[in-house]
Amino acid sequence: MVKIAIAGGSGNVAQEIIGVLLETKKHEIIILSRKGDSGAEVTPGIRWVQTDYNPEQLEDPNSPVQKRLIDAAVQAGVKRFAPSEWATSGLEHLSWYSYKGEIRRYLEELNRDMTVLQYILFQPGLFVNYLTRPYKSTKHIHQIEIPFDFANRRFIAIDGSDDDQITFTAVKDLANVVAGAIDFEGEWPVVGGIRGTNISIGQLLALGEKVRGYQRFLVEKVKAEELEKGTWQTSIGVAGILLAFSAEAFAVSDEWNQLLPDYKFTQTEDLLAREWSVSL
Repeated sequence: MVKIAIAGGSGNVAQEIIGVLLETKKHEIIILSRKGDSGAEVTPGIRWVQTDYNPEQLEDPNSPVQKRLIDAAVQAGVKRFAPSEWATSGLEHLSWYSYKGEIRRYLEELNRDMTVLQYILFQPGLFVNYLTRPYKSTKHIHQIEIPFDFANRRFIAIDGSDDDQITFTAVKDLANVVAGAIDFEGEWPVVGGIRGTNISIGQLLALGEKVRGYQRFLVEKVKAEELEKGTWQTSIGVAGILLAFSAEAFAVSDEWNQLLPDYKFTQTEDLLAREWSVSL
């Protein structure tokens, strides 16, 4: 049995992972929370521990709370640590992810001379479940608005970006890989890419039209320089994420695909064809 402490355990990604961990019936799960269990129903395998940090500070650009968690983990002799990643490989153009870059630097410096704390950056790219919006295809994940709107058959893309690659991974695959990583006896790689499907923007458009009944999508093309200068006009304000797509920040590596070779990842086309056939 492994003792697993989860900060911000009420978050949507955390809840997906906790659900899978509970199913294994192998581990003791500790939820770090300001409010403790708040009288919640007792769940076997979960223990709530009240802390004095503010969860909102986890995304502070200077990441004071995450740094304190890292320092506390070192002092407590924690074997492995996974910071708040769960998304991209690159951070260019994604100002709201600046705290991730700060924590990467902090952990790298901590282990500069010797390994003080084994850690991993879990990176699944984008959740393919976002492409079923507004229909939910997971239990907990909040679906965010991205430039690919399958419901309204609309795409926004940078002109000339058809060949740019994006990694889409199903939420359940991320949760299962994290569970597998906890049981993994070898040393964790620092970069923990989790690759469901790599697909180009052009291929994604064709797939969207296929799963939505072979009907054409409205495609809005934007020039990169207009996004960078802030002079563009489209129906959704997604300049940063479009530029990140162009920089292939959401194309992640496949470390966990290689370390867990028997695991069968959900393919983007299979999930979307199933979910949209049910929703239509």
